[in-house]
Amino acid sequence: MSKKIEFNTGEFVVYPSHGVGQIVGRETQTIAGSELQVFVIDFEKDRMTLRVPVAKAGTSGLRALSSKKQMQTALAKLKGRSRVRRTMWSRRAQEYEAKINSGDPASIAEVVRDLHRSAAQPDQSYSERQMYQAALDRLAREFAAIESIDLEAAAQRLEEMMSAA
Repeated sequence: MSKKIEFNTGEFVVYPSHGVGQIVGRETQTIAGSELQVFVIDFEKDRMTLRVPVAKAGTSGLRALSSKKQMQTALAKLKGRSRVRRTMWSRRAQEYEAKINSGDPASIAEVVRDLHRSAAQPDQSYSERQMYQAALDRLAREFAAIESIDLEAAAQRLEEMMSAA
């Protein structure tokens, strides 16, 4: 039994595998002879529009932005010590990818923390940098939407938090 989720036009939402998007409207589409209500979500950075059936919004993981308190809890994870397990990169990469696509800011913050490198630390591989950038971008987009600041400022504040830790 899924509870009905309601969003308004102009509201920012988080879709787990794509990050922060904005509801640009609601449409009724006829598919295979039946009418279907869908949320139309614009992901400006990716130049992508996603249509999510209203009835499936909850089960698809579509959610409102985190509260400031939830985001602060996630950001506190950035200050912790990184817990990089000594398993093969391919296994860790799969785990990191799953955390990023979960849409949970605390899980994404763990990935950012674990993959962050200071100037004194050894270089990362290309795939580690890509994964770090993806996680940082996803976290920064939600942080920017919550704080009403631009993406660059949000990413810079996140990097500063980790450097200060």
